[in-house]
Amino acid sequence: MGKVIAVAVPKGGVGKTTSVINLGASLAVAEKKTLIIDFDASGACSIALGFLPDKIKGDIFDVFSYAKSIDKVIHKTDIPFLDFIPALVSSYQSEQRLEKLSSNIMFIANVIRAQAETYDYILIDCPPYLKGMTTNAMAVADSILIPIRAENFSLDALSKMMRHYEFVKQMYNQRLKIEGIFFTMFEAHTKVSLLAMNELLEKYNGYLLKTMIPKNVTISEAVFKGIPAVLFNAISKGSQAYLSLALEIMNKN
Repeated sequence: MGKVIAVAVPKGGVGKTTSVINLGASLAVAEKKTLIIDFDASGACSIALGFLPDKIKGDIFDVFSYAKSIDKVIHKTDIPFLDFIPALVSSYQSEQRLEKLSSNIMFIANVIRAQAETYDYILIDCPPYLKGMTTNAMAVADSILIPIRAENFSLDALSKMMRHYEFVKQMYNQRLKIEGIFFTMFEAHTKVSLLAMNELLEKYNGYLLKTMIPKNVTISEAVFKGIPAVLFNAISKGSQAYLSLALEIMNKN
């Protein structure tokens, strides 16, 4: 049985989607069969993996609306062992319809859990808010992985995330655990990084992962190219950091 990990935090701009793509690719490079599922209506995962709309044959919302079975919307990527289910929301009306579909938590849970028998890891990219699809992802997941930046706004978002974690665990998913918290776009030896590190060590020491993703131009360039950083430049500091993150998570499991 594979592990379902929801990557979530109620804040944009922290590298959440970038982390999903690069962690998924790093797990796949280690020959762990991995599925990335995009729960974010912005569809950023598709861009980061180079999937233009004309290459998408169906998405996760087709499954939730009973239009297609989940096996019909799984896309193969250029990386062996890495599959992808996109989110393709083309209008405000579609997004509103998605919100209504997301109320059926048990159906969504059953659909996703059925795939856990096929994959070693399933990574769910959540939107930058807690209601709706993020709650659904947490209700089905085995654990949550939380990326943050070394800044005050991210630390505040982390506090909200932890409170919501307790709520979802109590209401929907008692087996839910915290996979870990890790820094993205980290700049060592800066005062703000030191302050953020000290606060996390004080409040969340048991959850803080050892791996930190540095601020690295390769990661940004890879997104523009529509490929994971490990394929764009495997020896860059950013790529090596995500490979280390994958190894740390595999060792934990």
